[in-house]
Amino acid sequence: MLQRMCWVFPDRESTRTAAQWSRAFWRTYQEVAQDLGLSWERTTPEAVTVDALDPQNPRVFVDGKLVTPDDTLFITSPYTLPYQAADTFNQFTLYAVLEQAGFYLPHPAWLAALGNDKMATLLFLRDSPIPPIPSVRIGSGRDLPYEEFLPAIEKLTYPAIVKPAGWCASRGINMAHDEHDVRGLLSLAQGGDTTLVFQPYLGRSTTDYRVHMVDGKPHTTLLRIPGDGARYPQYSTGARLRYAPLPEELAPALEFFAKKLPLPYFCVDFLHDGERFWLSEVEPDGAIMCPDPGDPEVVRQNRAIVRDRFQAYRDGHARSRGAL
Repeated sequence: MLQRMCWVFPDRESTRTAAQWSRAFWRTYQEVAQDLGLSWERTTPEAVTVDALDPQNPRVFVDGKLVTPDDTLFITSPYTLPYQAADTFNQFTLYAVLEQAGFYLPHPAWLAALGNDKMATLLFLRDSPIPPIPSVRIGSGRDLPYEEFLPAIEKLTYPAIVKPAGWCASRGINMAHDEHDVRGLLSLAQGGDTTLVFQPYLGRSTTDYRVHMVDGKPHTTLLRIPGDGARYPQYSTGARLRYAPLPEELAPALEFFAKKLPLPYFCVDFLHDGERFWLSEVEPDGAIMCPDPGDPEVVRQNRAIVRDRFQAYRDGHARSRGAL
């Protein structure tokens, strides 16, 4: 019987950032899990050790305590912000180890790279009824001065939105107005070997719809509207957030995502440019973003998303163990 959820997360946060994430969602996750009769633990990759001296019966330990596929599931979405780079390889390989050891992963190992790179995601979902936003992916390694990326941007239109291919939380987003900006941003990205994605800018009126999917069905839709003077609709730039009805145009497309991503929970982000929708990205670990923490109804809705997400994890675990 499932007893605990271990959330694999690198221990690289500053004191202030750790407190911020705790207020934003970690505390809620722990409380909701407790309401469901489960323990919730944030687990560093290095805290997991594996004894496979007998490969037929591997033993897995978390902080020195034995855990089993019957009583524990691991949540395994990679975190690859610059200060987490030292943990990236261990995260990816650990997910494969846990899966091979028989643990149920709500975000399976095959999804780790696919969901972490925006270009990989868009190519995987290229047949989506809502078209993926056109994109160019460019690495920024040591040979960047040879400008061998120029053929890839021949058809890129400007201005273009520029994003790290594998970061999160709206970090690193910029604008390129011409090839000179492309060169400059790639040069800066070279300092951290960061791969960038370039996409046509859809305009200041672009809105963002995040659809929370639970057990293959749309659960809740979050609408993000750009803040005053902002170029894109993100919380970090003052975006206005509110829960909204699911747009009718998106409903049929979500069946496609449910089939392509047979996961108990994930989020799909769509951009609307005033005329049409574009597929932006998929977030297997889409966090809750509270539009108004002072509104009791909003807080209730946030907790409902987390509760139903965790219940879907528990049901998935039970199915994997033959209990459902």
